[in-house]
Amino acid sequence: MQLPKAGIPAVVNQRYTKNLDASVIAADPPRGVVYLEGVFPPPASQPQARMGQKDLAFETSLLPVRAGTLVAFPNDDDVYHNIFSFSKPKRFDLGRYRKDEMPVPTVLFDKPGTVSLHCDIHEHMHAVILVLETPYFVRTELDGTYRLADLPAGHYILKAWVDNKTTYEHPVDLKPGDVIHADFP
Repeated sequence: MQLPKAGIPAVVNQRYTKNLDASVIAADPPRGVVYLEGVFPPPASQPQARMGQKDLAFETSLLPVRAGTLVAFPNDDDVYHNIFSFSKPKRFDLGRYRKDEMPVPTVLFDKPGTVSLHCDIHEHMHAVILVLETPYFVRTELDGTYRLADLPAGHYILKAWVDNKTTYEHPVDLKPGDVIHADFP
C-alpha cells in the first residue's frame, strides 16, 4: 500500500484573511480617533486599559491607547475565549481562558500602530486597538463628533484616524485658553 505524501492539506482556512497587510482594519460600528501628534513627556506611571469580552463580543470595537499601555483582557462570559492578533505592531495569542482565570490575561502594547483583535473560538468577534504616541486622544461619537480638552499650548498636527488606511491631518497652533473647531472630511 502506498501512503500519500505529506504536505499541505487541500483545505486551507481563509478565516483570518482580514489580517493581511492589504486589508482595511476599521471599527464596527464606525468610529474614529482624533488625536494630537507631537512630542510629549513619558507618563509618570504605566497606563492601563481594559478590553473585556461580554455577551460574546468585545466591550468596545475600538480602543485607543498610548504606547506603553498594559491592556487587560478579562472574560466576563461563561464560555472560553481565545483572543489573539496577527498585526505587525503586536502579535500575541492569549490561549483559551475562562471567566475565573487569574491573573487576568494582559498584553503590553509598546509599539504604535493598528492592532486587529480576534477570538479563535468565536469568529464573529473583532475589535481594534489603536496604539498612539500621544496622551491626547479621544474616540469619536457615532455621529463623528469629538472633543479634546486640556491640551498644551504649542504647534501640533491634529489627526483623525478612520481606519488603518485613512488618517486626516490638520495643523493647529494652540494658545492658552483657545477653543479651536476643526472638521475633517
